[in-house]
Amino acid sequence: MIKNNLKHEVTALEKSRRKAVLKVYLITAITCSIVGVCMLPVMAASEAETAINNMSNIVFGIIRAVGIMLAGWGLVQVGMSFQSHDPSQRSQGFLCLAGGLIIVFAKSILTAIAPGVFT
Repeated sequence: MIKNNLKHEVTALEKSRRKAVLKVYLITAITCSIVGVCMLPVMAASEAETAINNMSNIVFGIIRAVGIMLAGWGLVQVGMSFQSHDPSQRSQGFLCLAGGLIIVFAKSILTAIAPGVFT
């Protein structure tokens, strides 16, 4: 009677795959550990914070100016639609006016949604 050898022999290819997977796992685990241990809170200096706030004010000022122009153009379209009796131009004018007003008050809307972020 011949005995069946049920032992699973690991080939060289399987050994190399296991080593590669183990290597990737260890590199990932060590990297995550180092990142987790070395994270420190960063306190911005007052000069940098002032510069960022000034840049934010400039950007929101530009956005507000574009919103005012858009709202003004919406008013012009609404006025022209009343003169020409064109309902599609009237609806476009009101949409343009509403969009412009939303853009004008974008900073206030964002501050209401996320307080403390845009101060």
